[in-house]
Amino acid sequence: MKNKLRDKYPLYLANEPLQPNANLKVEDKYTGEAVTSVALADAEIIERAIVAADDCFEKMVNMASYERQEVLLHCVQRFREDFDEFAYALCVEAGKPIRDSRGEVSRLIDTFKIAAEESTRIYGEIQPLDISERAKGYRGMWKRVPIGPCSFISPFNFPLNLAAHKIAPAIAAGCPFVMKPASKTPLGAILIGGILAETNLPKGAFSILPASRDGSDLFTTDERFKLLSFTGSPEVGWDLKARSGKKKVVLELGGNAAVIIDKDSDIDSVVDRVIFGAFYQSGQSCISVQRVIVHEKIYDKFKKNFVEKTKKLISGDPKLETTFIGPMISLSEAERLDEWIKDSLLKGAKVLCGGNRKDSMIEATILENVDRTSEVYAEEAFGPIAILSKFSNFNSALDEVNDSKFGLQAGIFTKNIDKAFLAWDKLEVGGIIIGDVPSYRVDNMPYGGVKDSGIGREGIKFAIEDMTEIRNLVIKT
Repeated sequence: MKNKLRDKYPLYLANEPLQPNANLKVEDKYTGEAVTSVALADAEIIERAIVAADDCFEKMVNMASYERQEVLLHCVQRFREDFDEFAYALCVEAGKPIRDSRGEVSRLIDTFKIAAEESTRIYGEIQPLDISERAKGYRGMWKRVPIGPCSFISPFNFPLNLAAHKIAPAIAAGCPFVMKPASKTPLGAILIGGILAETNLPKGAFSILPASRDGSDLFTTDERFKLLSFTGSPEVGWDLKARSGKKKVVLELGGNAAVIIDKDSDIDSVVDRVIFGAFYQSGQSCISVQRVIVHEKIYDKFKKNFVEKTKKLISGDPKLETTFIGPMISLSEAERLDEWIKDSLLKGAKVLCGGNRKDSMIEATILENVDRTSEVYAEEAFGPIAILSKFSNFNSALDEVNDSKFGLQAGIFTKNIDKAFLAWDKLEVGGIIIGDVPSYRVDNMPYGGVKDSGIGREGIKFAIEDMTEIRNLVIKT
């Protein structure tokens, strides 16, 4: 493994590295030490990036599909070559266990591969118009064209792959972009920028600009951007949408995902998957398993097995191969979740295991008898916590899943095909995973939520649809 970071990293302005300062300190999330620094963009640099993207748009439109594909394939090859550097940087800046960090680099590669494939199949359609006498002799057709310069704001929890889900489809579609990576985890996007800078993208096609929240209002309000894609908290996301003006907005805002475990489930295998879904990267995933709804006939057996295996999870330094639970992204986030757990106990909840915090480390925690008004139940916990409840009627379990302001994904363990289709029809979520946890995602599938979980869909093909507009053509013959 390449286990060394550079002393400092640039930002990328109009395809070029720029080091105006080294004002953004990046901490090792396990030790809390500042380990490197990144250039921070001010309002002037952001303005220059927007001007460059706007000026570049026509050149991006005129790139042939195969040329955009070559850019994406170059990135795939270089990501493979720099695999260990990406994984180590991710492990340090996000506190993500090294095995999981490698998994995210693999997904980064997959996402750019999918985009390379989709870049040459952005199809249109021939449409018959002679639906009545007045339209006889007219023919119609439509195609997709790039929407224009795009603004991207990416989150801290998947700083490589969620950045890729914005960058890769933009290149495939022919949209210049300006990206603001999360300030806590800027390295992943900067490393991607370094590889994009090796390509023949026209000048201004991309800028990657770490910036303070106060200094980044242009990412939201500037009308030269035709699309804003944001992944993060609901509070921030809906505020950005309210201030975004006329541009199209895509929001992926998280949830408090539930999984239903029916009485015909194989308990041992289900427990393993629920442990992964609940505690993978310390639960800091928008589709982390937060609510576990188990049929009463298997509840006690499931609970015993679930608790026993959870207690065996290894917490500690994410750079160690044996570590499963690493630190939360910051001390303040760990303190916030610690307070939520304590509040739930005051309202009658019971801790089955875990529940303790040391600095930014929180033990893998299982609760039961949690009041549904508790923040740890009703809000997005975004930490290593799972809440157990039981059900006797499947329809009631579906109602419990829907008893949430969020609606991102849900998981159903059942061998009954009728129940699977009933869940698909009834659940108010963007995706239902049958036979696995809601944390499951493949990078080409339509991914996104309803209610407070956001609007629009990620997944390369579907992101390209958001980043393009339909242009119609009618011909009188």
